[in-house]
Amino acid sequence: MNFKSFHPPRRILMGPGPSDISPEVLASLSRPAIGHLDPLFVGMMDELKALLQYAFQTKNEFTIALSAPGSAGMEACFVNLVEAGEKVIVCRNGVFGDRMFQNVTRIGAEAIVVDSPWGRAVEVDKVEAALKANPDAKFLAFVHAETSTGALSDAKALCALAQQHNCLSIVDAVTSLGGVELKVDDWGIDAIYSGSQKCLSCVPGLSPISFSEKAVNVIKNRKTQIQSWFLDQSLVMSYWSGEGKRSYHHTAPVNSLYGLHESLIQLQNEGIENRWARHQEQHEALAKGLDKLGIKFIVPVEERLPQLNAIYIPEGIDDAKVRSYLLNKYNLEIGGGLGDFAGKAWRIGLMGYAARSENVALCLTTLEDALAQQN
Repeated sequence: MNFKSFHPPRRILMGPGPSDISPEVLASLSRPAIGHLDPLFVGMMDELKALLQYAFQTKNEFTIALSAPGSAGMEACFVNLVEAGEKVIVCRNGVFGDRMFQNVTRIGAEAIVVDSPWGRAVEVDKVEAALKANPDAKFLAFVHAETSTGALSDAKALCALAQQHNCLSIVDAVTSLGGVELKVDDWGIDAIYSGSQKCLSCVPGLSPISFSEKAVNVIKNRKTQIQSWFLDQSLVMSYWSGEGKRSYHHTAPVNSLYGLHESLIQLQNEGIENRWARHQEQHEALAKGLDKLGIKFIVPVEERLPQLNAIYIPEGIDDAKVRSYLLNKYNLEIGGGLGDFAGKAWRIGLMGYAARSENVALCLTTLEDALAQQN
């Protein structure tokens, strides 16, 4: 067998993730590797924590980058906080809300499911009713930005309900972090996780997470042992915190963390509110162009994610042929539908570095061309 080095083409990534990566972040990945216990690397980790605190808008001491993708961030929140037999209110309005449900049931906890229609935000009144009907519930779990549908839920209102009913909140911010308003401390979020490959525009494989002081106390005072050794945050805490020498837990992905550090430097330099505004501005430009093409959004405007645009595929148009045409002729990737929307929708991402005017213009022009090929 004669294998050769792999050299991928330069794609424009406008799907649901991963997103385009800036030249500066790509360059940071090729810097010399050093040991994950090297004092210089430990210093960089401290900066990374501070940068993540800025991105999450929190002062939570336990704010780190988990050495695994966002799905592991989800599991880390559930296995560290929830114990068998406990009751969790789970909001489900898409694929990733259902994954929360799967995490709860695998732990042996009781999931009280609040279903909302696909393509819509979590219905706050239904959540309130579920909390009132289950006064013994200990957690409220929901997806802030549902990647499978493009719907944005009211995290501030949902977390306020959780606090009123003495529940800890567990929030999926995989697609929302860095893309839309998100204020962990102001909204009282207790456990939150995200992914490096969406609006932070870093390589996949890292999951920023943050736990409130209340959540950390729950982890430290569990009745039962955490079922996952790798995801046991009581073990990871001593690697990411403390003065001087850190305890060894696992070999951290050194170069990937360089990339996340660089991407967060770019976020800080741009300003978090400016980043949120840029996503909204580019979304509005895309929406205007899609309207001219006669393409309709799935999500109502007031519940719509600017960085993940879920649109109906026009009648008579072949989903796979259009996406293949865009990829092969223009090196442009958009996403297909998931779950209930498989074969019925496209998902156009405007995430992080990809949320630029030239990308919007290219997407609209090439999509018009692809549609014309089938008429």
